[in-house]
Amino acid sequence: MEQAGLAAVATSDVSLWSLFMQAGIIVKLVMIGLIGASIWTWAIVIDKYINFARVRRQFDQFEQVFWSGQSLEELYRTLSERQNVGLAAIFVAAMREWKKSFERGARSPIGLQMRIDRAMDVTLAREAESYEARLGSLATIGSAGPFIGLFGTVVGIMTSFQAIAGSKSTNLAVVAPGIAEALLATAIGLVAAIPAVIAYNKFTADAGKMSARMEGFADEFSAILSRQIDEKLQPRQAAQ
Repeated sequence: MEQAGLAAVATSDVSLWSLFMQAGIIVKLVMIGLIGASIWTWAIVIDKYINFARVRRQFDQFEQVFWSGQSLEELYRTLSERQNVGLAAIFVAAMREWKKSFERGARSPIGLQMRIDRAMDVTLAREAESYEARLGSLATIGSAGPFIGLFGTVVGIMTSFQAIAGSKSTNLAVVAPGIAEALLATAIGLVAAIPAVIAYNKFTADAGKMSARMEGFADEFSAILSRQIDEKLQPRQAAQ
């Protein structure tokens, strides 16, 4: 009779779905949470991949137009009528401050240059922050996922040992299903964490490269405007 019972256990369903359904309530909650975290990770990955590809194209298109020799005033009029991101947003912020200052009769080259640089810095920081949005979620899932899965595994193994003690049998056919249920939580935790860590490292590096590219453009454009400021304000100062 005992052998028949063990044979029945040995031939029980050990598919992933069966292991999930046989797990305790705590282990199930851990698994569901990790599956949700994995879905959220891939949603962020897809969104960031599409967004970063679009931003890089916009960077390339703007630089092509900017360095084509088109008038800065004409380019500003074109861009000021639309919502801009990245390099275009920095350019518009600097040109807006430039025009406002001259309309109000700017007299100090140093003060004007500082205001323009400040406007570009604020815009650059805002754009960089948008590129890094939701990367913290990837870092959290990547670091906490394995530990949450391990917690589910520990709880599952404790439950399995309690069942073993109740059945008074240490046969592998009795032990294996419970251990498999517990280890499934760790496996799901790794499945959630590994892509999150890889994606976090990649997108953090991409965001850093785009921020560096914006900083480089801001420095170049600041130098261009500095020369323009000298050309416009020096004759005024000489006349006075």
